[in-house]
Amino acid sequence: MNKRDLVRELAARTGLRLAQAQMVVEALFSVQDEPGIIASALRSGQRVSLPGFGVFEVRPRKPRKARNPRTGEPVDIPSRRVPRFKAGRYLKEFVAG
Repeated sequence: MNKRDLVRELAARTGLRLAQAQMVVEALFSVQDEPGIIASALRSGQRVSLPGFGVFEVRPRKPRKARNPRTGEPVDIPSRRVPRFKAGRYLKEFVAG
C-alpha cells in the first residue's frame, strides 16, 4: 500500500472526499514542505504512542568508526538521533494471524 492507496482507503472508510483524506494523511505523516504532526513531535523529542498500534520515538545513535569501502580508510561517524517504530501488542497479534 502506498500513500495514494492509503488516501483512497481513508476516504472510503470515513466518507471524506479524496482531497480531505489527502489533507488528513499529509497532516499526520508529511516530512516535506510543512512537517506533519508525527514528524514534528519526534523532532521536538516527544514520543508518539498509539495504544495497541505502536510507538514512534527517537533514539540516540552513538558515534562510531567505519571504513570507506573504496579506500579502506577509517571514517568517524558522529552521533545522531534516529526515528524508531515499535509495534504494539495488538498490531503484532493481528499481523501474526
